[in-house]
Amino acid sequence: MSEAVKVTEEAVLRALGQAQLPQIGGDPVSRGMIQNVRICEGSVAFNVTLPPPAAPLKPATENVCRAAVMRVPGVSLVNVGFVGGTPQPQPPGGLPGVRRIIAVGSGKGGVGKSTVAVNLAVALAGQGVRVGLLDADVYGPSIPIMMGIRRQPAAEDGKMVPLERHGVRLMSLGFLVPDEDSHVIWRGPMVAGAVRQMLVDCKWGDLDYLFVDLPPGTGDAQLTLAQSVPLTGAIVVMTSQDVAVNIASKAVGMFEKLNVPVLGVVGNMDSFACPHCGTATAIFTRGGSEEAAAKLGVPFLGSIPLDPQTVEHGDEGTPTVLAAPESAQAEAFRQVARSVAAQVEALDQEAPSDPLGGLLNRFQR
Repeated sequence: MSEAVKVTEEAVLRALGQAQLPQIGGDPVSRGMIQNVRICEGSVAFNVTLPPPAAPLKPATENVCRAAVMRVPGVSLVNVGFVGGTPQPQPPGGLPGVRRIIAVGSGKGGVGKSTVAVNLAVALAGQGVRVGLLDADVYGPSIPIMMGIRRQPAAEDGKMVPLERHGVRLMSLGFLVPDEDSHVIWRGPMVAGAVRQMLVDCKWGDLDYLFVDLPPGTGDAQLTLAQSVPLTGAIVVMTSQDVAVNIASKAVGMFEKLNVPVLGVVGNMDSFACPHCGTATAIFTRGGSEEAAAKLGVPFLGSIPLDPQTVEHGDEGTPTVLAAPESAQAEAFRQVARSVAAQVEALDQEAPSDPLGGLLNRFQR
């Protein structure tokens, strides 16, 4: 009878050092993510450091790490635990307690930007991530309807207290106007002032992510946001017809000129699955949004299929990731959430040792 192979910590770490982390890139050993390796005969256990904002990446990370260690001779069982990493420091000049601010923009209206923002925020909140959502589209605030809540926020210490729904903290001009039929007719400076007030005169509390749903285009709200607080990055939502690709390039160019990292492009309404046969049909150009991301030199975060129920869910105030969690649309939104978490985690890993210097560079004009 042959002698059992002895498993060593060195062999385990060597195997993990050859594992490629999904979406983030690199291996968990060189990134310093492996802690507390324990070995008992053929059983191996260890912890992976992954901060709470990267929670959507846990399942794929666990699978990759487990598969790598299972290939070590003599290993029969692998237990992977997760521990929270060191919190990302709050950027200088930011909002108290808010660690990451991410703009969600588009070059034109009608591409489903708010639908993407709402489902992305709710998907991350469902993973235990602390999320806020600011509706900065002062001309057409839709977040109150899509999140199913409409009442005036309370005030505390001279600041507004966000409302909360579906685990997400919310602020919108729609909470402040007298009724949903009220019209906002403002010039640019008034728009800029409203966006800044909802942003900085609000007690957001401790948040891992604050998403800002911007109005379409490249106007005052976008400039105000970029000049008021340090942005972690921006997401550009588009459809894949040629004119939308051209307009999306302007949105990407705007963020780049403002020194805001573009986390990537989301292709919305890229395809339609027949409810009878399941055949997917391209609505616009097949693969257009992914090709656009490649041409623009930014990551492709994912594609959202068209489904009339997504609109119905928004009108009813329950986002698709909650109303139909098993649907293809919900899984597509969760995939985008994972991609965003991966991009942010990669940025955190590449953060300069002098954050103040990076901030000053960002605001140079």
